[in-house]
Amino acid sequence: MASYTKAAQQWATFARAWYLLDAKMQPPGKLAAVTIRRLEGRHKPIYHALNDCGDHVVIINTRHIAFSGNKWEQKVYSSHTGYPGGFKQVTATQLHLKDPTAIVKLTIYRMLPKNLLRRTLMQRLHLFPDDVIPEDIEKNLLQEIPQPRVVPRRLDEYTPEEIAAFPRVWTPPKDFE
Repeated sequence: MASYTKAAQQWATFARAWYLLDAKMQPPGKLAAVTIRRLEGRHKPIYHALNDCGDHVVIINTRHIAFSGNKWEQKVYSSHTGYPGGFKQVTATQLHLKDPTAIVKLTIYRMLPKNLLRRTLMQRLHLFPDDVIPEDIEKNLLQEIPQPRVVPRRLDEYTPEEIAAFPRVWTPPKDFE
C-alpha cells in the first residue's frame, strides 16, 4: 500500500499545473521574472536544470501592461529579415498597437535560457490581451499567481467614508479659496 501512496505523491509532484497571472498595470520585466520561475519549474522541490518539470502559465490583460518613464516612445524592438536593407525597428507603442501580447511574449522569450528547451517552455505560455480565457484553458487553472507589483487604487475607487477617514496633513483656514 505504501508504494501506491508514493506513486500518487510522485504523480502530483511531476504533474503540470496551470497558473493564472493578471498583467494589468504590471511592468513586462517583472511579469517575465515571475513567469519564468513557473515555466522552468524552479518553484518545485524536484527542480533540476536538465529536468523538464515546468508548469503552464496563463497571462491575461496583456493589453493593459505598464512601462515606467517614457519607455513607450523610447524603447525600440529591432529585427532583421536577413536580406540587405532588411533592418526593422519598431517602438513599444507601435508594437503594442499591432499585437497587444507581443511585448510580454518577447520579454519572456528573451529572458528564458538560450538552449533547446526555450521553445518547449514557450509552448506552455498562454497570452491573452483581455480577461477572456477559452473555456478549455479556464477549467485547467489551478492557482492565481500574485501580481509582482502592487497596483494603487484610483481616487474614484475609494468610498466617501474612506476618504473622510484618511489622515489630513494640512487643514485649510476658513477663508482659504
